[in-house]
Amino acid sequence: ARIVIAEINAQMPRTHGDTLVPLTRLHAFTVTDRPLVEHRASPETPVEARIGELIANLVEDGSTLQMGIGGIPDAVLARLHGKHDLGIHSEMFSDGVIDLVRVGAITNRLKAVGKDRIITSFINGTRRLFDFVHDNPQVAFYPCDWTNDTAVIRKNPKVVAINSAIQIDLSGQVCADSIGHEIFSGIGGQMDFIRGAALSRGGKPIITLPSRAAGGKVSRIVMQLNAGAGVVTTRGHVHWVVTEYGAVNLHGKTLRERGEALISIAHPDFRAGLARELAQIRHFVPTAG
Repeated sequence: ARIVIAEINAQMPRTHGDTLVPLTRLHAFTVTDRPLVEHRASPETPVEARIGELIANLVEDGSTLQMGIGGIPDAVLARLHGKHDLGIHSEMFSDGVIDLVRVGAITNRLKAVGKDRIITSFINGTRRLFDFVHDNPQVAFYPCDWTNDTAVIRKNPKVVAINSAIQIDLSGQVCADSIGHEIFSGIGGQMDFIRGAALSRGGKPIITLPSRAAGGKVSRIVMQLNAGAGVVTTRGHVHWVVTEYGAVNLHGKTLRERGEALISIAHPDFRAGLARELAQIRHFVPTAG
């Protein structure tokens, strides 16, 4: 940037890692003392709870976790208290990590990169989280061009990457950033971590989504993505897909097998219609009811 202006907030946590900005980089700064914006989690829904259970069952002891923010990642974290020697290497994390550290489920001792430390680029949560990372040598912040580097991610063992989707088609194409032409969010590090987890020894790339949207009127598992929808993760990179109706691994399956597997975890109200649509393009007799 040609002009760099900084806010120096007395209430900002002091963090470890690659976080120092030389004053010589600044053209101007302002000094403040104000509370940081907090993100508070919403109450868990039954759908999020079920998805959390299914994903937690896929997490083995010694796994290195990457997760985003929201109800599903929080639901997963809440169900990992009985795990051992988990690690965190993630673009970001929120409050759910704190309790896992406190009960000893997260130790980071088996990681190859950032051993004994939580690695991240940023956090989003409450004051409790800000206090947790403040001057905490167990947490190291780095730029996302390093934390999200596939060559770095893959070095850790059993990387479990948990990423959300807006829509997925029956071939496995994942849309995670738009609803049709309307942009909903950024791409973020989804593709980086899905690929990194796939290359990790014992890794599990996971795409997760509720089976329905729009108050239950619309299936998130569809024959084809909406017009204008962007493919964030390609069908060639998708492995695990989880809804509240189950978890399936698409890796190595034919297009027909992928479709059948995804229909099995779609909402029951939409399975018959999806099976008929799949039969029309794959030329076989549908079995889904």
